[in-house]
Amino acid sequence: MNPSLERQLDSIVARRDELGALMSEAPDNYADLAKEYAELEPVAADVEALRGCRRQVAELETLLEDPEMAALAEDELRDLRARLPELERQVQLALLPRDAADERSAILEIRAGTGGDEAALFAGDLLRMYQRYAETRGWRFELVDATETELGGIKEATCEIAGRGVFARLKFEAGVHRVQRVPVTETGGRIHTSAATVAVLPEAEEVDVDLDDAELRVDVYRASGAGGQHVNRTESAVRITHLPTGLVVAIQDEKSQHKNKAKALKILRARLYDAERRAKAAERSAERKGQVGSGDRSERIRTFNFPQARVTDHRINLTLYKLEQVLSGEALGEVIDALMAADEAARLAEIET
Repeated sequence: MNPSLERQLDSIVARRDELGALMSEAPDNYADLAKEYAELEPVAADVEALRGCRRQVAELETLLEDPEMAALAEDELRDLRARLPELERQVQLALLPRDAADERSAILEIRAGTGGDEAALFAGDLLRMYQRYAETRGWRFELVDATETELGGIKEATCEIAGRGVFARLKFEAGVHRVQRVPVTETGGRIHTSAATVAVLPEAEEVDVDLDDAELRVDVYRASGAGGQHVNRTESAVRITHLPTGLVVAIQDEKSQHKNKAKALKILRARLYDAERRAKAAERSAERKGQVGSGDRSERIRTFNFPQARVTDHRINLTLYKLEQVLSGEALGEVIDALMAADEAARLAEIET
């Protein structure tokens, strides 16, 4: 590790010890100190484990000069030297900056792109894939709003996926997903290429985004489409326009106007929070050189090729011949794990240079 990194490790251990001493005096700001201590303690413990291993290696290396101890020292050295790289990696990972939104739930938006009915059918496939994947992770999946086509496809859909660490895993799904297959409407057996766009937004709390009622225009209207007789009698659908940005969210999923408004506000907050995060990232020159995809909705990230039963993620050149398993949610985790590992490796490479 380079000297500047070692100094950073020194400061972490010193701050952990300082916090421990301050907390022993039971100050008024104990809760704040305890929170910071809890964040630093695991990192400091990793640093101490690494440095302890280094000291042992140095001590054993001096024993190699003693003929009577050399054989024993060599055996222990072999084990310790094998542990050192993993301990160093563990410390480096602990030092990587964390995305404050990683532990949050997420709002997932899917829209059919180019390809007409086939694109809508593919969007429906993606929606079901994420629902099944959420189930495998023990997350709560709720379809907030959806516009269906006559063939059973999805023009657009918004869902909430709640659980710990949802955004950390799903944020890599943002972008354009492409499908290559023979559409059900194709009589000539020709393969068509269609697309759907996925957006993943970290769920925002009220404290993250302060919505001023004066900046919101709320329109209520009668819901359209399926939903029962109530759609003709009550103005339950809600459309909220955020005047400063022009963002519009419309929800008609619930029979209750109040519930639709609450859902619309939740989605609006998520979109505004996401926009703020992206703006701050841009100010930091934000798109890292080694980054695994920008999360840009216009970026083509993945292709589902039915004739070859393969899924290819273009950001990391990963190809799995498990198309059905990925679409069923069963093997989607393999793709996400690979993306997270690649992103981790890229960020580690940055702090090492």
